[in-house]
Amino acid sequence: MPNRLSDATSPYLLQHADNPVEWWPWGEEAFAEARRRDVPVLISVGYAACHWCHVMAHESFEDPATASLMNSLFVNVKVDREERPDVDAVYMEATQAMTGQGGWPMTVFASPDGAPFYCGTYFPRDHFRRLLEGVAAAWRDKRADLLDQGRRVVEALGAPRRLAASPPPTAADLDLAVQGLIRDYDTANSGFGDEPKFPPSMLLSFLTAQHERTFPFQTADEPTPAALMAGGTAVAMARGGIYDQIGGGFARYSVDRGWVVPHFEKMLYDNALLLRAYVRLSRRPSGTDPAADAERALLLRAAQETADWMLRDLRTPEGGFASALDADSEGEEGVYYVWTPAELREVLGDEDGAWAAALFGVTEEGTFERGASVLQLRVDPDDVERYDRVRAALLAARAERVPPARDDKVVAAWNGLAIAALAEAGALLGRPGWINAARDAADLVLDVHLRYGRLVRTSRDGRPGPSAGVLEDYADLAEGLIALHGVTGEARYVREAGGLLDTVLERFGDGEGGFYDTADDAERLFSRPQDPTDNATPSGRFAAASALLSYAALTGSERHRTAAEGALSVVPLLAEKAPRFAGWGLATGEALLTGPRAVAVVGEPGSRETEELVRTVLRWAPLGTVLSQGDGRDSGGVPLLEHRVPIDGRATAYVCEGFTCKLPVTTSEELVRQLTG
Repeated sequence: MPNRLSDATSPYLLQHADNPVEWWPWGEEAFAEARRRDVPVLISVGYAACHWCHVMAHESFEDPATASLMNSLFVNVKVDREERPDVDAVYMEATQAMTGQGGWPMTVFASPDGAPFYCGTYFPRDHFRRLLEGVAAAWRDKRADLLDQGRRVVEALGAPRRLAASPPPTAADLDLAVQGLIRDYDTANSGFGDEPKFPPSMLLSFLTAQHERTFPFQTADEPTPAALMAGGTAVAMARGGIYDQIGGGFARYSVDRGWVVPHFEKMLYDNALLLRAYVRLSRRPSGTDPAADAERALLLRAAQETADWMLRDLRTPEGGFASALDADSEGEEGVYYVWTPAELREVLGDEDGAWAAALFGVTEEGTFERGASVLQLRVDPDDVERYDRVRAALLAARAERVPPARDDKVVAAWNGLAIAALAEAGALLGRPGWINAARDAADLVLDVHLRYGRLVRTSRDGRPGPSAGVLEDYADLAEGLIALHGVTGEARYVREAGGLLDTVLERFGDGEGGFYDTADDAERLFSRPQDPTDNATPSGRFAAASALLSYAALTGSERHRTAAEGALSVVPLLAEKAPRFAGWGLATGEALLTGPRAVAVVGEPGSRETEELVRTVLRWAPLGTVLSQGDGRDSGGVPLLEHRVPIDGRATAYVCEGFTCKLPVTTSEELVRQLTG
């Protein structure tokens, strides 16, 4: 019998559509079949850009003998964790509880009612075959024990678990978080923790905001610890192998402490978050410190190249952004990106090849495998024109290689992150094409993913996928739409954001100030996921808090502000115990401390004066400031814009907190004084 994945919208599932394994997609039909056959369910969870998922697929799922065992002994279910983060979350929690660790591919054996009784991750083929036979024998001979194990797991993981709630974070709470981060900071290599080392995307935004609050930029003579950690980490990543030195964009993580060798998959969410963080870190020149301005130039270049890479390599024909590029090409990890000295000479000639090898750290011994090196940029080039020429030649030569596969599904949440980053960066850096790309992505998600106020999580080729949106989809998209309104003045994006946040309040609340990650009418799993901590992306709870707080600043809605404060009630505990996993909540806490401020800019759309005031807000306002823009004639239903008019026919800015505004100003100099005073 063929497997049932050929009609999937998930590229990951489609990768397995021709396996000899009789895969089922996630759904009640698979579990009904397990009950009918009286066999366990084997649930295999992964994602399209996952290197070890490919390894296990080649070793086991494409092997007829292994597939025959799987087909005869189990009902086999394949899950894309990016399409079904709720399924991934509950079974990953079970895997971590049983084994003490997790990862992908995730391999779960469950009863026909979905209760997990044995979990693991990657298994080599011979081990996996023995495991299949052992689990089947235990199901036959010791079923009561397995069912009891599953029951106890379900009971333990399904029990209500609450973090102690408190009032919203205070300045003391946020300062305490910085002290905890100092203890975890890698002073030798930058970043936090040991290997593998992940980009601390959300912490970069928090640390930047914390620095600006505690030591305002325009009066700083010495950097604060927050600034040193944020800037040091951002620079180390921009110079390291985790950053694609010739094509732009960041890889998923570094396998070593020094950011040298990445795990080569490149994810939309990482790059959207890092684009926003790098622009924020580089937005203000020091004016007095050449070294600081050189660092700023490096970060700004990384931001610009990352945005250009997103548009070049991830943009879909429909206007959205694809999820990821694979780590592998030609069946091997990283071969698309690495170079030997001989390859550099072949492309560039002897003289430029030797110069490039020295600049990018390409040695005969290599930093990767088989004598190849990952490109790094430990020092700035001594000849910028030569550097640009060499990079262009290497990028053109690399384009002739077999590229990594692209997971071209569009995820609502991750596109929301991209919309916010590109909108802000485009307006600040004068790149209207980026703003247009953000608008196209927003319109695609609203047109394809949104029906009667409810989101589907994914689409592909303009066709919506089968999975309901989760909390992060609603929250991140709402945040992206609010940011897009700020730089375009299109009021419709505020209305759409309000509708999404109404659904958040009505469908996701837990009754105690927090949120579940799935809606109250979503498919029932053995537990309802509710994780307040950040992972690779902002937690749904903190993403909701950020969007709710911004919407409240635009509209004056106490309901939304109160909900944001409730969602932030766990931040004080996390600030003390686990600040590395609460970056988005900490950053939103910083916004709460500043009001957040809201700025209405009214003037002729697209005029030089209006755009200059918008850039001034994006450059100088405290992070978390909410921007709104209008023409002064029609508020479009955005309360912050009501009764805001140009002064003497000139573009005008109103700096407000809680709808109490300072005197309107018409020049960037006056606006900077209000924003930084």
